[in-house]
Amino acid sequence: MATEKSELQVLEGNREFTTSLYKVLAETPGNVFFSPISVHVVLSMCYQGAKGTTAEKFASSLKVPTAAAAAEGYSVVMNRLNSIPNVTLLMANKIYLMEGHELLPEFSDAVTKNFLSEVQLLNFAANEAAAACINAWVEEKTKEKIKNLIKKDDLDSSTRLVLVNAIYFKGSWMDPFDKDCTKTAPFYLNKVKSVDVPMMNKFGDFNYKADKKLDAQILELAYTNDNLSMIIILPNKRNGIDKLEKKLATRNLSEITENMWNTEVIVQLPKFKIEQTIFLNDPLTQLGLGEIFDPCVANFSGMISSNEQIHVSQVIQKAFIEVNEEGAEAAAATEAMLVNCSGSLRPPPPPKKFIADHPFIYFLSEKRINHLFAGRLSDPTN
Repeated sequence: MATEKSELQVLEGNREFTTSLYKVLAETPGNVFFSPISVHVVLSMCYQGAKGTTAEKFASSLKVPTAAAAAEGYSVVMNRLNSIPNVTLLMANKIYLMEGHELLPEFSDAVTKNFLSEVQLLNFAANEAAAACINAWVEEKTKEKIKNLIKKDDLDSSTRLVLVNAIYFKGSWMDPFDKDCTKTAPFYLNKVKSVDVPMMNKFGDFNYKADKKLDAQILELAYTNDNLSMIIILPNKRNGIDKLEKKLATRNLSEITENMWNTEVIVQLPKFKIEQTIFLNDPLTQLGLGEIFDPCVANFSGMISSNEQIHVSQVIQKAFIEVNEEGAEAAAATEAMLVNCSGSLRPPPPPKKFIADHPFIYFLSEKRINHLFAGRLSDPTN
């Protein structure tokens, strides 16, 4: 029962954290793509070694009451994520520790047993070799989609600990798009300006709803494992993305898909591929975690055996997604005149139309865990 309670606390904490972090990241114009659970996992690992007010900051920002609850909850979540059938979904953690230092037993047990993390000693003073070692592990775990996460200048002789999380997803749509139906069409960046993009077209049965409060349509595209899906939230107006994001900031994202129904929908969705590197120090500071970056205040006395005062120098995430006719691959992805691609007529009543030809928000979700990846597509060509 305690483990089940901890899992629920972690999942609910991750949902709230996703909403808060998305709100901050969305302040920057352009495409947004990140893995909220990947950030939440790494910070939850740091939480295991935090003491005093630093631990309190983790509790309030991660929305998980104790480090023990985070460890117990992620023990269940990690095992579930790495055993989902019919898709490739892998999450891995690793700790790199400066040679000549030791992890405290309690911290080591928490991260290796609950977060399934490996521990490796490195000489960060040899920063080029250390960066190459870390990047090779990340590249392997993300099927070569995430490269050069760490730069050699990120490491030096003062570096004591590097915690890394890698998440990779590749899944096929339950009902793939036909490549022959993909046509060049405009994607409107705003009310007037547009760019030409390869637009996928599909007629079929989808979970769908029109949300009046959000002034948006919501569509669910299922993968071959129907516990995983891509949720797309499309504002009704071409320039409606800003208002949509403001409304979503006050909504529980897990409730967005409630009351959807299965109906016939004409779908137009652009193919796109995005890779982004996000430096998270400032966003996390806005979420209340600034103390972990302060060398004079941060208290990670529960991590390593030396009496050195250590702090987090930076939190970086590099994320990748590709969405195409077959499905989506992610790491850290028609006005049909009532005819289908072969031209056969469809009887009335007319289907819904979901024409994603302007900026929208999307989530790659697992039904229980919720948001593995989140993003805003502002321009498919960038």
